[in-house]
Amino acid sequence: MTHGRRPFFAPRILVPLVVIAVLALIAVAAPLLSPFPYDAQLDIIALKSIAPSAQHWFGTDNTSRDVFSRVLFGGRVSLLVAAASVTIALCVGTSFGAIAALAGGFWDALLMRMLDVLLSIPRLLILLAVSAFWSPMPLLPLVVLIGLTGWFDIARLVRGEVHALLRRDFVLAARACGVRRARLLVRHILPHLIPALTVSATLGVAYTIALEAGLSYLGLGVQEPQASWGSIMRLGAAFVDTQWWMTLFPGLATIITVLACNALGDALRDLYAQ
Repeated sequence: MTHGRRPFFAPRILVPLVVIAVLALIAVAAPLLSPFPYDAQLDIIALKSIAPSAQHWFGTDNTSRDVFSRVLFGGRVSLLVAAASVTIALCVGTSFGAIAALAGGFWDALLMRMLDVLLSIPRLLILLAVSAFWSPMPLLPLVVLIGLTGWFDIARLVRGEVHALLRRDFVLAARACGVRRARLLVRHILPHLIPALTVSATLGVAYTIALEAGLSYLGLGVQEPQASWGSIMRLGAAFVDTQWWMTLFPGLATIITVLACNALGDALRDLYAQ
Protein backbone atom coordinates (compact mmCIF):
# COMPACT_ATOMS: atom_id res chain seq x y z
CA MET A 1 0.00 0.00 0.00
CA THR A 2 2.82 2.38 0.86
CA HIS A 3 4.58 1.66 -2.41
CA GLY A 4 1.44 2.51 -4.37
CA ARG A 5 1.03 5.87 -2.68
CA ARG A 6 4.67 6.91 -2.74
CA PRO A 7 4.72 8.36 -6.30
CA PHE A 8 2.11 10.97 -5.33
CA PHE A 9 4.58 12.39 -2.81
CA ALA A 10 7.36 12.74 -5.37
CA PRO A 11 8.75 16.30 -5.47
CA ARG A 12 7.76 16.85 -9.10
CA ILE A 13 4.12 16.28 -8.11
CA LEU A 14 4.14 17.67 -4.57
CA VAL A 15 5.89 20.98 -5.34
CA PRO A 16 3.56 22.24 -8.11
CA LEU A 17 0.56 20.90 -6.19
CA VAL A 18 1.54 22.94 -3.13
CA VAL A 19 2.12 26.03 -5.29
CA ILE A 20 -1.32 25.68 -6.89
CA ALA A 21 -2.96 25.07 -3.50
CA VAL A 22 -1.32 28.17 -2.01
CA LEU A 23 -2.36 30.32 -4.98
CA ALA A 24 -5.92 29.02 -4.72
CA LEU A 25 -6.05 29.74 -0.98
CA ILE A 26 -4.71 33.25 -1.56
CA ALA A 27 -7.36 33.85 -4.22
CA VAL A 28 -10.15 32.61 -1.93
CA ALA A 29 -8.86 34.71 0.97
CA ALA A 30 -8.29 37.83 -1.16
CA PRO A 31 -10.89 39.93 0.72
CA LEU A 32 -9.10 39.13 3.99
CA LEU A 33 -5.54 39.54 2.71
CA SER A 34 -6.08 42.63 0.61
CA PRO A 35 -5.16 45.87 2.44
CA PHE A 36 -7.44 47.94 0.19
CA PRO A 37 -10.47 47.35 -2.06
CA TYR A 38 -9.29 46.40 -5.55
CA ASP A 39 -11.16 49.33 -7.16
CA ALA A 40 -10.50 51.99 -4.50
CA GLN A 41 -8.78 55.15 -5.71
CA LEU A 42 -6.80 56.02 -2.62
CA ASP A 43 -5.57 59.51 -3.49
CA ILE A 44 -5.56 60.46 -7.16
CA ILE A 45 -2.94 63.17 -6.52
CA ALA A 46 -0.60 62.02 -3.76
CA LEU A 47 -0.68 58.25 -4.36
CA LYS A 48 -0.75 58.14 -8.14
CA SER A 49 1.86 55.83 -9.74
CA ILE A 50 3.82 55.21 -6.55
CA ALA A 51 6.67 52.68 -6.76
CA PRO A 52 6.64 49.60 -4.47
CA SER A 53 7.09 50.56 -0.83
CA ALA A 54 6.40 49.28 2.67
CA GLN A 55 2.87 50.70 2.51
CA HIS A 56 2.13 49.57 -1.05
CA TRP A 57 4.10 46.37 -1.67
CA PHE A 58 3.42 46.29 -5.42
CA GLY A 59 3.08 50.05 -5.84
CA THR A 60 0.01 51.89 -7.15
CA ASP A 61 -1.30 52.36 -10.66
CA ASN A 62 -1.98 55.53 -12.61
CA THR A 63 -5.32 55.99 -10.85
CA SER A 64 -3.83 55.48 -7.35
CA ARG A 65 -5.24 51.95 -6.88
CA ASP A 66 -3.14 49.52 -4.85
CA VAL A 67 -1.57 46.99 -7.27
CA PHE A 68 -1.07 44.33 -4.58
CA SER A 69 -4.78 44.35 -3.81
CA ARG A 70 -5.62 44.21 -7.50
CA VAL A 71 -3.26 41.27 -8.07
CA LEU A 72 -4.92 39.36 -5.22
CA PHE A 73 -8.42 39.96 -6.57
CA GLY A 74 -7.17 39.51 -10.13
CA GLY A 75 -5.94 36.04 -9.22
CA ARG A 76 -9.40 35.25 -7.90
CA VAL A 77 -10.97 36.21 -11.24
CA SER A 78 -8.31 34.53 -13.40
CA LEU A 79 -8.45 31.24 -11.49
CA LEU A 80 -12.25 31.29 -11.40
CA VAL A 81 -12.45 31.84 -15.16
CA ALA A 82 -9.97 29.03 -15.78
CA ALA A 83 -11.59 26.54 -13.39
CA ALA A 84 -15.15 27.23 -14.55
CA SER A 85 -14.37 27.19 -18.27
CA VAL A 86 -12.32 23.97 -17.99
CA THR A 87 -15.20 22.37 -16.08
CA ILE A 88 -17.57 23.28 -18.92
CA ALA A 89 -15.11 21.95 -21.49
CA LEU A 90 -14.70 18.68 -19.56
CA CYS A 91 -18.45 18.13 -19.28
CA VAL A 92 -19.15 18.86 -22.95
CA GLY A 93 -16.09 17.04 -24.29
CA THR A 94 -16.61 13.96 -22.14
CA SER A 95 -20.27 13.72 -23.09
CA PHE A 96 -19.60 14.19 -26.80
CA GLY A 97 -16.71 11.73 -26.95
CA ALA A 98 -18.48 9.08 -24.88
CA ILE A 99 -21.68 9.33 -26.90
CA ALA A 100 -19.76 9.02 -30.16
CA ALA A 101 -17.87 5.94 -28.96
CA LEU A 102 -20.94 4.23 -27.54
CA ALA A 103 -23.07 4.99 -30.60
CA GLY A 104 -20.51 3.58 -33.00
CA GLY A 105 -20.98 3.07 -36.70
CA PHE A 106 -22.57 5.86 -38.71
CA TRP A 107 -23.17 8.16 -35.73
CA ASP A 108 -19.61 7.82 -34.51
CA ALA A 109 -18.28 8.70 -37.96
CA LEU A 110 -20.68 11.64 -38.29
CA LEU A 111 -19.81 13.10 -34.88
CA MET A 112 -16.09 12.70 -35.55
CA ARG A 113 -16.38 14.53 -38.88
CA MET A 114 -18.21 17.34 -37.08
CA LEU A 115 -15.40 17.39 -34.54
CA ASP A 116 -12.80 17.56 -37.33
CA VAL A 117 -14.55 20.65 -38.70
CA LEU A 118 -14.51 22.31 -35.29
CA LEU A 119 -10.84 21.42 -34.77
CA SER A 120 -9.96 22.98 -38.13
CA ILE A 121 -11.07 26.42 -36.89
CA PRO A 122 -8.44 28.12 -34.69
CA ARG A 123 -9.81 28.57 -31.20
CA LEU A 124 -8.20 31.96 -30.77
CA LEU A 125 -9.85 33.18 -33.96
CA ILE A 126 -13.29 32.21 -32.63
CA LEU A 127 -12.63 33.93 -29.32
CA LEU A 128 -11.35 37.10 -30.95
CA ALA A 129 -14.28 37.25 -33.37
CA VAL A 130 -16.97 36.76 -30.72
CA SER A 131 -15.23 39.01 -28.20
CA ALA A 132 -14.84 41.80 -30.75
CA PHE A 133 -18.50 41.44 -31.79
CA TRP A 134 -19.73 41.42 -28.18
CA SER A 135 -17.62 44.01 -26.43
CA PRO A 136 -17.48 44.59 -23.55
CA MET A 137 -18.30 40.98 -22.70
CA PRO A 138 -19.59 40.23 -19.17
CA LEU A 139 -17.67 37.71 -17.10
CA LEU A 140 -20.20 34.85 -17.27
CA PRO A 141 -20.50 34.84 -21.09
CA LEU A 142 -16.70 35.00 -21.28
CA VAL A 143 -16.42 31.87 -19.11
CA VAL A 144 -19.03 30.05 -21.21
CA LEU A 145 -17.36 31.10 -24.47
CA ILE A 146 -13.93 29.88 -23.37
CA GLY A 147 -15.45 26.64 -22.11
CA LEU A 148 -17.45 25.97 -25.27
CA THR A 149 -14.37 26.41 -27.45
CA GLY A 150 -12.10 24.21 -25.33
CA TRP A 151 -13.73 20.78 -25.45
CA PHE A 152 -12.72 19.55 -28.91
CA ASP A 153 -9.45 17.85 -27.93
CA ILE A 154 -11.10 16.42 -24.80
CA ALA A 155 -13.85 14.85 -26.91
CA ARG A 156 -11.32 13.16 -29.18
CA LEU A 157 -9.34 11.91 -26.18
CA VAL A 158 -12.44 10.52 -24.46
CA ARG A 159 -13.70 8.87 -27.62
CA GLY A 160 -10.40 7.03 -28.04
CA GLU A 161 -10.30 5.98 -24.39
CA VAL A 162 -13.89 4.73 -24.43
CA HIS A 163 -13.28 2.77 -27.63
CA ALA A 164 -10.35 1.04 -25.93
CA LEU A 165 -12.36 0.33 -22.77
CA LEU A 166 -15.25 -1.16 -24.75
CA ARG A 167 -12.91 -3.99 -25.75
CA ARG A 168 -11.85 -4.74 -22.17
CA ASP A 169 -13.09 -7.96 -20.56
CA PHE A 170 -14.93 -6.34 -17.67
CA VAL A 171 -16.91 -4.11 -20.05
CA LEU A 172 -17.70 -7.03 -22.36
CA ALA A 173 -18.88 -9.01 -19.34
CA ALA A 174 -21.10 -6.16 -18.18
CA ARG A 175 -22.64 -5.84 -21.65
CA ALA A 176 -23.20 -9.58 -21.80
CA CYS A 177 -25.12 -9.33 -18.52
CA GLY A 178 -27.47 -6.81 -20.11
CA VAL A 179 -26.17 -3.64 -18.43
CA ARG A 180 -27.68 -0.59 -20.11
CA ARG A 181 -25.45 1.88 -21.90
CA ALA A 182 -26.05 4.72 -19.42
CA ARG A 183 -25.17 2.52 -16.43
CA LEU A 184 -22.25 1.02 -18.35
CA LEU A 185 -20.88 4.49 -18.97
CA VAL A 186 -21.34 5.81 -15.44
CA ARG A 187 -20.35 2.74 -13.41
CA HIS A 188 -17.81 0.94 -15.58
CA ILE A 189 -16.25 3.42 -18.03
CA LEU A 190 -16.13 6.92 -16.49
CA PRO A 191 -14.06 5.86 -13.43
CA HIS A 192 -11.34 4.67 -15.80
CA LEU A 193 -11.33 8.03 -17.58
CA ILE A 194 -10.45 9.98 -14.42
CA PRO A 195 -6.63 9.82 -14.85
CA ALA A 196 -6.75 11.09 -18.45
CA LEU A 197 -9.33 13.76 -17.60
CA THR A 198 -7.30 14.90 -14.58
CA VAL A 199 -4.23 15.46 -16.73
CA SER A 200 -6.30 17.18 -19.41
CA ALA A 201 -7.96 19.45 -16.84
CA THR A 202 -4.66 20.44 -15.22
CA LEU A 203 -3.06 21.33 -18.53
CA GLY A 204 -6.29 23.01 -19.62
CA VAL A 205 -6.27 25.31 -16.59
CA ALA A 206 -2.74 26.42 -17.44
CA TYR A 207 -3.68 27.14 -21.05
CA THR A 208 -6.90 28.92 -20.08
CA ILE A 209 -5.17 31.21 -17.59
CA ALA A 210 -2.75 32.28 -20.30
CA LEU A 211 -5.60 32.59 -22.81
CA GLU A 212 -7.72 34.76 -20.51
CA ALA A 213 -4.70 36.93 -19.72
CA GLY A 214 -4.09 37.39 -23.44
CA LEU A 215 -7.71 38.31 -24.17
CA SER A 216 -7.83 40.73 -21.24
CA TYR A 217 -4.51 42.22 -22.32
CA LEU A 218 -6.07 42.90 -25.72
CA GLY A 219 -9.08 44.52 -24.05
CA LEU A 220 -11.44 41.68 -25.06
CA GLY A 221 -11.58 39.83 -21.75
CA VAL A 222 -12.20 41.02 -18.21
CA GLN A 223 -13.13 44.71 -18.24
CA GLU A 224 -12.31 47.54 -15.86
CA PRO A 225 -12.82 48.19 -13.01
CA GLN A 226 -12.88 44.42 -12.43
CA ALA A 227 -9.37 43.08 -12.16
CA SER A 228 -7.72 40.03 -13.68
CA TRP A 229 -4.02 39.49 -14.19
CA GLY A 230 -4.40 40.21 -17.90
CA SER A 231 -6.39 43.41 -17.43
CA ILE A 232 -3.85 44.71 -14.90
CA MET A 233 -1.02 44.07 -17.36
CA ARG A 234 -2.98 45.77 -20.12
CA LEU A 235 -3.29 48.93 -18.04
CA GLY A 236 0.40 48.83 -17.16
CA ALA A 237 1.58 48.23 -20.72
CA ALA A 238 1.19 51.92 -21.55
CA PHE A 239 3.56 52.82 -18.69
CA VAL A 240 5.97 49.90 -18.78
CA ASP A 241 9.06 52.10 -19.15
CA THR A 242 8.40 54.17 -16.04
CA GLN A 243 5.93 52.10 -14.01
CA TRP A 244 7.31 48.56 -14.44
CA TRP A 245 5.60 47.24 -11.32
CA MET A 246 2.16 47.43 -12.96
CA THR A 247 3.09 44.64 -15.41
CA LEU A 248 5.81 42.78 -13.48
CA PHE A 249 3.76 41.46 -10.56
CA PRO A 250 0.63 40.28 -12.41
CA GLY A 251 2.94 38.85 -15.08
CA LEU A 252 4.90 36.89 -12.47
CA ALA A 253 1.68 35.59 -10.93
CA THR A 254 0.49 34.40 -14.34
CA ILE A 255 3.81 32.74 -15.18
CA ILE A 256 4.10 30.97 -11.81
CA THR A 257 0.55 29.63 -12.03
CA VAL A 258 0.89 28.44 -15.61
CA LEU A 259 4.24 26.77 -14.93
CA ALA A 260 2.90 25.04 -11.81
CA CYS A 261 -0.16 23.70 -13.65
CA ASN A 262 1.93 22.52 -16.60
CA ALA A 263 4.46 20.86 -14.30
CA LEU A 264 1.71 19.09 -12.36
CA GLY A 265 -0.01 17.96 -15.55
CA ASP A 266 3.21 16.56 -17.01
CA ALA A 267 4.05 14.78 -13.76
CA LEU A 268 0.58 13.21 -13.51
CA ARG A 269 0.71 12.11 -17.14
CA ASP A 270 4.03 10.37 -16.58
CA LEU A 271 2.70 8.78 -13.39
CA TYR A 272 -0.44 7.41 -14.99
CA ALA A 273 1.56 6.15 -17.99
CA GLN A 274 3.61 3.83 -15.76
